[in-house]
Amino acid sequence: MTKDEVLKALQSMSDPNTKNTLLKHGAKEPFFGVKIGDMKKIVKKIKKDHELSLELYDTGNGDAMYFAGLIADENKISKKDLEKWAKKANWYMHSEYTVAWIAAESKYGFELGQEWIRSKDERIASAGWSTLSNLASIKPDEELDIAAFDQLLDHVSENIHNAQNRVRYTMNGFVISAAAYVPALTKKAMKIAEKIGKVHVEMGGTSCKVPLATDYIQKIIDADRVGKKRKMARC
Repeated sequence: MTKDEVLKALQSMSDPNTKNTLLKHGAKEPFFGVKIGDMKKIVKKIKKDHELSLELYDTGNGDAMYFAGLIADENKISKKDLEKWAKKANWYMHSEYTVAWIAAESKYGFELGQEWIRSKDERIASAGWSTLSNLASIKPDEELDIAAFDQLLDHVSENIHNAQNRVRYTMNGFVISAAAYVPALTKKAMKIAEKIGKVHVEMGGTSCKVPLATDYIQKIIDADRVGKKRKMARC
């Protein structure tokens, strides 16, 4: 499919209720308001298409940008492309999901994650923490720098409550991810979760809530799911 064909297909799937919901969650115009489940019907036809994913992200249309991540080729995307995507992301569904997913699946995930978390730009910093969380979820432990992740947990412990809004959310997610996917860090992550307690994040007046890390981690432990890796970051 071409860029124009995908845009036309996405537009035909637009739903007013979905658009209103996404607006409450911070989505920026222009976008159609397409359910992710409907997007995946087109993804099945395309699977992966590197050039098309770049073209769609460049449109600036929110649905097309998210769709771009679903068909992106993690083996072909460059560090420059990922940096461009991070800068162009205009709401958290792009920065914390689309960008973070593909960055984590690429060979630049750890490098970019560490760079991005130092950014003063809230979206880029949150993309960084989400990228690192996704790395923990998909990479074998022997491919992770466990010592660096250990230090990042210390950083979260000392800085989370003073961080920017969405950065607090993704830092909290990082603690959960480290506990869930890296057995060597589970005990430490639980202790840090106990220390930081409830994390307050402004969710734009929606009913969404920030997971209480201690409860979330304990459920994973009780279900004997610690260390169970995912096949891919995007979903």
